[in-house]
Amino acid sequence: MAFDTKDIFVFIQHRQGQIAEGSLQLLGKSRELVAAIPGFSVVGVLLGQEAEPLAQAVFDGGADKVILVDSPRLSRYSTQHYTTALTEIIKTHKPDTVLMAATVIGRDLAPRVAARVNTGLTADATQIEVDTASPDAGMLLVTRPAFGGNLFGTIVCPKTRPQMSTIRPHVFDALKTPYTGKRELVRQEVAFEAGDQVRLVRHLPKKEKAVDLSKAHVILSGGRGMKDAYDLVLKTAQEIGATPGASRALVDAGIAPKTLQVGQTGTTVKPRVYIAVGISGAVQHTAGMDKSDLIIAVNSDPQAAIFQVAHVGLVAEGQKVLPLLKEELLKAAAK
Repeated sequence: MAFDTKDIFVFIQHRQGQIAEGSLQLLGKSRELVAAIPGFSVVGVLLGQEAEPLAQAVFDGGADKVILVDSPRLSRYSTQHYTTALTEIIKTHKPDTVLMAATVIGRDLAPRVAARVNTGLTADATQIEVDTASPDAGMLLVTRPAFGGNLFGTIVCPKTRPQMSTIRPHVFDALKTPYTGKRELVRQEVAFEAGDQVRLVRHLPKKEKAVDLSKAHVILSGGRGMKDAYDLVLKTAQEIGATPGASRALVDAGIAPKTLQVGQTGTTVKPRVYIAVGISGAVQHTAGMDKSDLIIAVNSDPQAAIFQVAHVGLVAEGQKVLPLLKEELLKAAAK
């Protein structure tokens, strides 16, 4: 089926003058995708009040064009007004694909916009690539976990446009150097509804989490094999300067808090070093950490699935290895 659509649009989420990492990662991935689709460009959609200064960072991140809607109605995220603005942009510019980071905002906004423009939506995806076998040059293959992460399904949208998807942050890379392509800024006016369906009474700043796994450089995670010694994981992580993590098994058992859960149903991470101790390597967990630069696995079961994604594997008891690991790291740091 031929469509009168073009380009990959990326919704740019921002807060306090900073563009969200997930949006920059989608810009980087979109540059990779359009390289395989002749004639397509990457377009950033920037909504907000006095948000134009952020356009430079969107261009640097990989956009050929930025569509800017500047309005007091967009000063804070509003489901009503952001849906109106993005729907109007899609109807005016007819993108072939619209991508959003699967954040709280992206997960709220995407399905509402998809319903307004009568198209499909693949939510919480972890992979996206061009279908080179399709006669439709812009057809995408979007993969997401299903059945609690036990299966992965690849979804296509052959009958409607735009193709829409929310993508989990930290599964792709942002560009390492600023993009130097064409830079076109388009200002668009949007007619918003006269009244607000929701009225903001008071704004309470969110307290920052004590642990932010998504920004950690080194993570030491414990799994079911450390259920009787998770305190050792926490203590070792503190002593070696790592951020503690946990598998779903420990969270479900009440041993570790949800904020420390790594995996498909927890936090997707991409640290420089990921140390998995006593973690079997179920697909739900590995889908959330397999993009780490270096994965070190310690497990007493030589057949554990975690060894299939690990760069370094050690068949041993975690309780015996962690004190030795701490000792060797502290020796290295003292040199």
